[in-house]
Amino acid sequence: MFSAIKIDGVPLYKSARKGEDIEREPRFVRVMQWEITRFAPTELDFILRCSKGTYVRTLANDLGAKLGCGAHLSALRRTATHTFVVSQSLTIDQFEAMSRQEIESRLIPVRSAVPVGYPL
Repeated sequence: MFSAIKIDGVPLYKSARKGEDIEREPRFVRVMQWEITRFAPTELDFILRCSKGTYVRTLANDLGAKLGCGAHLSALRRTATHTFVVSQSLTIDQFEAMSRQEIESRLIPVRSAVPVGYPL
């Protein structure tokens, strides 16, 4: 319910904040990897590789419902999207310490930064 998907022109999060529960169509998602990296009696850490448009909070909720115990996310971190991975990122301090030449050498063409088929 707390997403920007619009139903009849209204974002779901606005309806959710009013306490309304709106019927939503199921969405097809693809999970390519779901690896458990840590398990404790009340906590589970995992790595998930999935298609765009996947609501990871909803996956956790659905898993808890299937198990009959409930579940939610206490943290969520996106580590990759499209061709970008967090390991290639810089901190602000690192960026500010770079010379103009270093910055220019790391720039990528706009066309390689957007998904194929995205209108420019």
